[in-house]
Amino acid sequence: GRDVIIGYLGFAGDLPLGGIGGVIDINGAAQIPGRVKGFVHELPDVCLVNPGRAQPHLNFRCVQVLGLGRFGDSLARNLCKLGHEVLAVDKDEERVNDALDIVTHAQIGDSTSEQFIASLGVSNFDLCVVAIGDDFQSSLETTALLKEYGAPFVLSRAARDVHAKFLLRNGADDVIYPEKQTASWAAVRYSSDHVFDYIKLTPDHSIYETAVPESWVGRTVVQLAVRQKYRINILAIKRSGTLEPLPGPNHTFQSDETLLILGDDRDIQRFLHV
Repeated sequence: GRDVIIGYLGFAGDLPLGGIGGVIDINGAAQIPGRVKGFVHELPDVCLVNPGRAQPHLNFRCVQVLGLGRFGDSLARNLCKLGHEVLAVDKDEERVNDALDIVTHAQIGDSTSEQFIASLGVSNFDLCVVAIGDDFQSSLETTALLKEYGAPFVLSRAARDVHAKFLLRNGADDVIYPEKQTASWAAVRYSSDHVFDYIKLTPDHSIYETAVPESWVGRTVVQLAVRQKYRINILAIKRSGTLEPLPGPNHTFQSDETLLILGDDRDIQRFLHV
């Protein structure tokens, strides 16, 4: 076979967690030293799977998260909760140890090292996330190396627009702005007492969760002519933690309900000031 085993040098098969280890390449030749947590089997056209863990649903994805700061660690943990296989990578041993109890695999290593990236089999992952936020040069080098070694899709973290431009030019398929996106959400969420949640869909359209206007209480959708008058669509009604999708024209609004509405941002802002 063409198994690549990450674990104790000189062994094959299912290896115990932890220890000082290395990588046997796909030809069984050179051994690349590295400090490894967990073990990985790499098979042609097969995603990384830890035989010692229960396998997720058939639609799972194999994700590599490089950089285990607050954003990377949270992302890796949430991906695992969703049933995906995750290899978490960081050069800080303490961060790797903290993530080891949650993620599928965790490995200590420098993602700016070409030798290290070559050992990860990045072409076998559906998604590689460069979550490094405190060192743009490392983020840029990691992004370029991942693409060079065949990563199908690279998502890189950016702090500024100029960072995004360089990342996209050097191999990133897409970029994410955690701080910028959180700031945009908070600005909308906390600028009004009536907005409880907010999802941006396009530059011009969003979904809002908002309170039922006082003037709507006791009246129905058809009586208010919501779509014609306000140019918004009511996707659902939420009450006491229960969601009622697509309320009918005879739904009577109550004061303890909230609305999930979709529309153009300008129309929604006008509605919020009713």
